[in-house]
Amino acid sequence: MFNKILIANRGEIALRVVRTCKEMGIRTVAVYSTADAESLHVRFADEAVCIGPPASKQSYLNIPQIMAAVEITNADAVHPGYGFLAENADFAEVCSDYGIKFIGPTPEMIRKMGDKITAKETMITAGVPVIPGSDGLIENIREGIKVASEIGYPVLLKATAGGGGKGMRIVNEESEFEKAWEQARMEAAASFGNDGIYIEKFIVEPRHIEFQIAGDQYGTVVHLSERDCSIQRRHQKLIEECPSPFMTSELREKMGEAAIKAGKSINYEGLGTVEFLVDKYRNFYFMEMNTRIQVEHPVTEEVIDHDLIKEQIKIAAGEPISGKNYFPKGHAMECRINAEDPFNGFRPSPGKITSFHSPKGYGVRVDTHAYASYTIPPYYDSMIGKLICRAATREECIKKMARALDEFIVEGIKTTIPFHQKMMANQDFKDGNFHTRYLETFDFEE
Repeated sequence: MFNKILIANRGEIALRVVRTCKEMGIRTVAVYSTADAESLHVRFADEAVCIGPPASKQSYLNIPQIMAAVEITNADAVHPGYGFLAENADFAEVCSDYGIKFIGPTPEMIRKMGDKITAKETMITAGVPVIPGSDGLIENIREGIKVASEIGYPVLLKATAGGGGKGMRIVNEESEFEKAWEQARMEAAASFGNDGIYIEKFIVEPRHIEFQIAGDQYGTVVHLSERDCSIQRRHQKLIEECPSPFMTSELREKMGEAAIKAGKSINYEGLGTVEFLVDKYRNFYFMEMNTRIQVEHPVTEEVIDHDLIKEQIKIAAGEPISGKNYFPKGHAMECRINAEDPFNGFRPSPGKITSFHSPKGYGVRVDTHAYASYTIPPYYDSMIGKLICRAATREECIKKMARALDEFIVEGIKTTIPFHQKMMANQDFKDGNFHTRYLETFDFEE
């Protein structure tokens, strides 16, 4: 087992890793930018190293600075969390070159799944259903229009290096193609330094259902059941839950098998998530694979009673996994609490928190790095915490979440708490009658 782990991340996930490491008897190193000097992950880690100014490129994305922190603290492993360098194959490779264990998959695995075209080709070979689309990158508008007419409108233009909805455009008919093509390429180039675009059939009103998988260094891959992430805005998830209200035992078996095939196709090591789109007829299609821990991993932890960060660390240390799949017991749900104004276009709301009270009670969990008098910096993702509730049934879980949201007090900034309160009272949500574009018609009035 590792003696000391450096956490190459910030905020809530960094604190989450610190806590598990302490319980495992592993020393921790926090890295932080000058904007995060007062964050709780810095306070509770055994050691902390400042790695630069607020801008991510000069701090959390600065590989030389992070490796310098590894060297001066004598850490023997790095946990990348999610975001930043978590799916950066070059960073994983640098760690390997210096004899530092990257807690995650190998650089080769990250590269295979990081490029959407390569990932799709890998899944086709593995026999995993994929969304109909172009065979590779589209070279020009003429070729794109030809492929779109063969697939049939509506189609989706997607950046091959994309994520978070960037470099993505829906095209409903040929007359819209050229403008959407130019916009997608420009956004992809600005966001990822890669303007490669491919085309997929656009699935109308799909569910976004992902499967958590785990693989060890000995070829065993299992699934830990699903999470429904269909409540999202502009491809950013807001609420996640397990089990999915759309799931059946037969569908779970089929999707679980497909997720395991996806992992085995690249001999996957570590925790990862295989994401699918599911149409209203319960046909499912591979969308992408995230080769890291997910923001919403607590949902799975609550229904299988298992610490996934601990599992990540044990796998990285060479321990074998059990070889059995896990199925949900009860129901769990997560609401992302973001520093955003949901009634003003979800505009970011950084600033000082003047009052902060976390809800408590049986089956209620809050993962956060925020506290009263803490200042939310404007430089990073707006998520300040996650409220997770667990109950015997979905109906009970929604009631518990509504109660917990009423107790969650954050003053001084705007948050998404009022949005979540409206969702818990929404009849469509209660009935499980929603899809990934549901919020496009949702009333965001106060």
